[in-house]
Amino acid sequence: MSSSTARGTIKEKPVFNPNEDAAALRKAIEGSGTDEKIIIDILTQRSNAERQLICQAYEDSTGRTLRGDLEGDTSGDFKDILVALITPPAKFDCHEFKRAIQGAGTDESILIEIFASRSNNQIKAMSDAYLAETKRSLIDDLKSEVSGYFKETLVLLAKGKRDESTNVDATKAKQDAKILYEAGEKILGTDESKFIDILCNRSVSQLRQTLVEYKTLTGKTLQESIESEMSGNLKDILVAIVKCVRSVPAYLAECLYKSMKGPGTTESTLTRIIVSRSEIDLQDIKAEYKKMFGCSLQSALESETTGDFLKTLLKICGENV
Repeated sequence: MSSSTARGTIKEKPVFNPNEDAAALRKAIEGSGTDEKIIIDILTQRSNAERQLICQAYEDSTGRTLRGDLEGDTSGDFKDILVALITPPAKFDCHEFKRAIQGAGTDESILIEIFASRSNNQIKAMSDAYLAETKRSLIDDLKSEVSGYFKETLVLLAKGKRDESTNVDATKAKQDAKILYEAGEKILGTDESKFIDILCNRSVSQLRQTLVEYKTLTGKTLQESIESEMSGNLKDILVAIVKCVRSVPAYLAECLYKSMKGPGTTESTLTRIIVSRSEIDLQDIKAEYKKMFGCSLQSALESETTGDFLKTLLKICGENV
């Protein structure tokens, strides 16, 4: 899906010296007790590209990896978010994908969030990182983990071949709206493959027009029709695609809200979304969160998380801690 890098909360540092940062991190880690504040300040105030240079400088000067030292010196959610910050974006998505499919059972919610919200380039970069790391095809491994129409949808998205033109063909949007109506609301039963084809292949701009035409034609939103016609993981991923067509930041704001709602908090979701969108559209996600849920993302995080993990999340979000 489309993204504007100008809407991130983390920008490149105007005066940047990776050797100085590496030395400061080394001192923060090797001193008596860990200086978490220095680690947080450095890693949340540099772009990912800058963090890669810091990692290299750290290894050159110590003979050890920054990741290894952070893992040895910190723990829990704080350790996880620091490791996420120093991981290149494509590799981070790749690790989240692996986490979703490894172990007993598959975490479909992670697969849905990643594949519905990423651009073609992000998906291709993740696939390349997966191949480099595992020597296996991401699509082949995905196929062995999921089934049915859900598999069909994920595989189409994982190919990273969505039309990304911004041209809108109003006639085609009307035709697609009619096809979707005739494949769902109009008939007994549902022709799922028509929904999958249109929602996974058309450009975002084209789909936005199709959503308008569908509402005009049927009096219902496409999301309402999907929710009444389908169930399970297929319903969830098609609804996620529709939400991302309308607004990726609003969709991700909702994912953040759900991860904190109810008993317990899914810290890994907070880490994944806040780190991965910090240089893309986190400012927009914060604005959508406030608009949709009536409170700031900062206050929600403060009520659901604590300690150095909370401080790191807030600094990434651009808040003064």
